[in-house]
Amino acid sequence: MPVVRPPIGADPGRRRLLTALAGAPLLAAGGLAGCSDGATTSSQDGPVELSVFWWGGPRRAELTEKALRLYSARNPQVTFRVTWQGVDGYYERLATQAAGGNVPDLIQIDDSVLTEYTQRQIILDLTDRVADHRVDLRGLPEGLIRYGTVDGRTMAVAAGQTLAGVVFNRDLLRELRMPEPRAAMSWTEYISWATQVTEAGDGRVAGTMDGSGDYRALWLWLRSQGGEFYRGRQLGFGADELISWFELWQRARADRATPGAALIEQADGGEPARQLVVTGLTAASFAWSHQLPEMQRLTGSELGVVGFPGPSGAQWARASMYWAAFRGTRHPDTVADVINFLTTNGEAGTLLGHERGLNPSLAVRRYAEGSITDPVQRRAAAFGASIADQLGPAPAPPPKGHARVRTLLVTAAERIRVKRDGTREATARFLSQAIAALAG
Repeated sequence: MPVVRPPIGADPGRRRLLTALAGAPLLAAGGLAGCSDGATTSSQDGPVELSVFWWGGPRRAELTEKALRLYSARNPQVTFRVTWQGVDGYYERLATQAAGGNVPDLIQIDDSVLTEYTQRQIILDLTDRVADHRVDLRGLPEGLIRYGTVDGRTMAVAAGQTLAGVVFNRDLLRELRMPEPRAAMSWTEYISWATQVTEAGDGRVAGTMDGSGDYRALWLWLRSQGGEFYRGRQLGFGADELISWFELWQRARADRATPGAALIEQADGGEPARQLVVTGLTAASFAWSHQLPEMQRLTGSELGVVGFPGPSGAQWARASMYWAAFRGTRHPDTVADVINFLTTNGEAGTLLGHERGLNPSLAVRRYAEGSITDPVQRRAAAFGASIADQLGPAPAPPPKGHARVRTLLVTAAERIRVKRDGTREATARFLSQAIAALAG
């Protein structure tokens, strides 16, 4: 059975939850339709214990534990030592583990570190196992496969697929008798809609969060004009584009489409609990579509989700997060088999639901479709399905230094909002520091 370790700082309720999960009965294995059975017994002789580490909340822990126990039911010699925590401090803890050479066997990462971890040789190259289908990616969308590939090598497998979305307060808009935001609005139309919402509410709430420091929004805005955030290991845009972006949001603030600077900074980190649509300060916020269920749990108002402003083709099949194996694991084949199981097995996909986003495998999505009963998860899935055939080509995963670039963009936007810098001064500082971060 899995040995469960609660996250650092977990409260007693979380400990009780995980203790209960550890003692739950094994799930029975059954037949699958159109999905890998994922039950390949490890070639490792004798018992194998794998350490697994991810970020998330209690719900993610509960579902992931169930899926891992299902794997153990089919592979009785394999057990799991599990650790999880919130996203804050997660990568700092991984960095400490990497420095000591004791990274867990299986880890959850996102695109902010995929290239860096590849270049630092922290994660295992899965290319050979993909080639002979021990890690079977044939059921994944091509763009999702590409987004786990660094320099032609498969370094991680998407744990879920997500999209950038506008999450809006449906109840509030009904109260204000305002229309919901539409898919594929232009950015000008979106800001005009947000201004009208602020006016309809007599300033009690603002129409939208300020997206000037949101790298997702900037990236999609660039792609809607034929640009890119990155070109290889360099920025894909220059001063003119960034000044235009910042000026777009200056006009939005002047029109009162967004709240004040102090409120905006609360949400700049992107945590669902601090999103302004959740705290009731705006009618809409930018978020990942897979975050919709968590955001809905944080508010009594009904939330909806629609695509970002601009053409749907600016979006791509994006990994919400990945499963990756530690390069120094003593059980590389077993870890790879677990990754394959979590991403291609129909029953595991049914257990995991859409908590990390849509299952990466199209076959598993079809298999699990009828079993997802949570209405908010179904709402998020329906949004993804509505633009699935309109997505554009996936770019390469962001280069090393991406996490620093994201932080620098937030800082530049905040300095403009509080009038410490003009747009040109903030742009020049950002470009200088971002170029240095990418060169490091």
